[in-house]
Amino acid sequence: MPGGSHGKVRPAFRRWRAGRPFWGGLLLTLGGAEVLLTLKASLDVILHVGMQGLAGYLLPTVMLLCGVLILFNPAQRLFYSVIGVLVSLGTWMTSNLGGFFVGMLLGIVGSCLTFGWLPDQEPRVSRRQRRKAAEAERALAAPLEREAGQTV
Repeated sequence: MPGGSHGKVRPAFRRWRAGRPFWGGLLLTLGGAEVLLTLKASLDVILHVGMQGLAGYLLPTVMLLCGVLILFNPAQRLFYSVIGVLVSLGTWMTSNLGGFFVGMLLGIVGSCLTFGWLPDQEPRVSRRQRRKAAEAERALAAPLEREAGQTV
């Protein structure tokens, strides 16, 4: 399917992803989902039921919601990331040790990535793009150097 819709979708997704703290929001969302899934674990696996179950479901739901809001409303990312890290730490007490540490750590790392994301940064230039630019610069400079050497 060369030249089909796949060629248009990927650059559009990259532009959308570049305008928001994508990885932070995704990690926070995955952390909330993981904590929610560990609440549904069998009784043999459950270590700590939590504060009568309500907070055990409420905090990971807020984690999941904060992650989705970070992805779709990046203007309020600082507020959502602070709420996300506090709720992630709260799952330690309420939800099977924070989803057996995995969900809690995903939420903390995702919130920290979101808090540190700066929207005004220029996108990083890949090594391949830098190499191509340097080769193009050398190719342009070589004829000029030969001309300068012949006129002297």
